[in-house]
Amino acid sequence: MTIVQTLISGLLLGGIYSLISMGLNLILGVVRIVNFAHGEFLMIAMYISFLFYSTMGLDPYISAILVIACLFLIGVITQRFMIQPILDTPPTTKIFATLGLSIALQNLALMTMGANHMSVRTSYQSAVFHIGEIAISIPRLIAFVVAISVAALLYLFLQKTFTGKAIRAVAMQRQAAHLMGINVKKIYLLAFGIGVGLVGLAGSMLMPIYSVYPTLGTTFVLIAFVVVVLGGMGSMFGAFFGGLMIGLVEALSGVLLDTGLKEAVYFAIFILVLLLRPSGIFGLGKGAEEVG
Repeated sequence: MTIVQTLISGLLLGGIYSLISMGLNLILGVVRIVNFAHGEFLMIAMYISFLFYSTMGLDPYISAILVIACLFLIGVITQRFMIQPILDTPPTTKIFATLGLSIALQNLALMTMGANHMSVRTSYQSAVFHIGEIAISIPRLIAFVVAISVAALLYLFLQKTFTGKAIRAVAMQRQAAHLMGINVKKIYLLAFGIGVGLVGLAGSMLMPIYSVYPTLGTTFVLIAFVVVVLGGMGSMFGAFFGGLMIGLVEALSGVLLDTGLKEAVYFAIFILVLLLRPSGIFGLGKGAEEVG
């Protein structure tokens, strides 16, 4: 029963990782930029959710739509005024730009919100329901269901809508998409906005589970990068299943080995995947790219 409980806890934890990673994967797959500030956008989303709770009494799940809208706007502004001017520069320039943004956002949060951990108190925060001897956390289950729903909706959006097909076209071949009449700059704005908006949703789902502090994003962004590489860059379902895998690995290694070794285990998997299959488990092979 201990192993079963661990597996369920790992899957629910993996759902949280998937929710964070899908936005990062969309940005990486379409805009082709490694966003080191992704974790800080998550931190901002959680602070916004906390402010809605502390000033207006809004439950994090109720304020999720407002948080998504705020983060979408932040993503569009970031893409337009910071990322777009450096799209044609060497990769190192983009890395340093997003890394600098990450540090700036951390220090801005430290200056405005302080270093203390902030959290919300809800009636369901510690709620669990039991199936026999198995205990399932309600907030983690909600985050898991939301992650599944987001993965399905993203798939339908990218596969069935004209805008989604335009996003996939830009991801596969920017120049050809431009020749077909697609406004590449607008697609980049939309993709970056959606990717950061998904982090806003993740922040709202995490607020009843975790407290927020200025350096919170660092831990989650490292896990998100592992998930993206494991699942396959540009694949939404790859990000979803990669998150579940890392959640399971972290939970099992914490029980079977040692809690302090769980990071070492999934980073070892990260290195193996890079060596054996750089395109990721759900990638299409060397040089292949896909979105959705």
